[in-house]
Amino acid sequence: MNATPVSDTWERGSPYEQYIGRWSRKAAPLFLAWLNQPAGKRWLDVGCGTGALTAAILDHCIPGSVIGVEPSEGFLKLAAQNLAGKARVLAGNAAALPLDGGACDVVVSGLVLNFVPAMQGALSEMRRVTASGGTIAAYVWDYADGMEVIKYFWDAAVSLDPAAAQLHEGVRFPVCKPSALKAAFEEAGLTEVDITSLDLKAQFVDFDDFWRPFLGGQGPAPAYAMSLPEEQRAALRARLESALPSAAGGAVSLSARAWAVRGVTRSDV
Repeated sequence: MNATPVSDTWERGSPYEQYIGRWSRKAAPLFLAWLNQPAGKRWLDVGCGTGALTAAILDHCIPGSVIGVEPSEGFLKLAAQNLAGKARVLAGNAAALPLDGGACDVVVSGLVLNFVPAMQGALSEMRRVTASGGTIAAYVWDYADGMEVIKYFWDAAVSLDPAAAQLHEGVRFPVCKPSALKAAFEEAGLTEVDITSLDLKAQFVDFDDFWRPFLGGQGPAPAYAMSLPEEQRAALRARLESALPSAAGGAVSLSARAWAVRGVTRSDV
């Protein structure tokens, strides 16, 4: 097999929800509990996707207002449906946020920063729309070690196709490590930068429940799976099924860890 370049673009909400969305919904409340922001704040969710983090802000943070910004038309439509008018959802991207300077008190981004082509530019833009003394925070999956849903996939893929190693998010996204995240926030001029891990369990009814989302074709691992000829995809499925730990009855329980980072804006930056 030869590894084919795959797209990092997320455009369709339904495959995302089946693949990663269900775990991102579990990570969001852990992230918000760690941030522990007072009620009444003006929140912005950069790259809001289908609205998982935005919905959690509404449910857990008693916000004064919430805005979600998302570049994908498909995600934007689903976010608007999911949020049902409870938050403003705007088209835009991290490099050009459609908001005035200082318009927000808390600016967050869930599972997005590693996909942003120019992260420092995005952090600068997030800082621009954050009021002095406000908080900027984000979290990303620990692709290299702690996100076993994806790690098991690539380990199996590489065992059959060594060239697939170059596609592994743990290799391609070095920012998804605590030291790199901390350095990026400090370079952006933020103060009181802090890091924590968000740990949860990704539980599947059986192997098919684990495997089915990889057939959605969206995101690096599913796109790779669907780029394979049927026979090679079947071999990958078999290798994964033999490698995954399973309990009695076939249930699968894997670790899913994200790294979270936060910092405070200051008036002299």
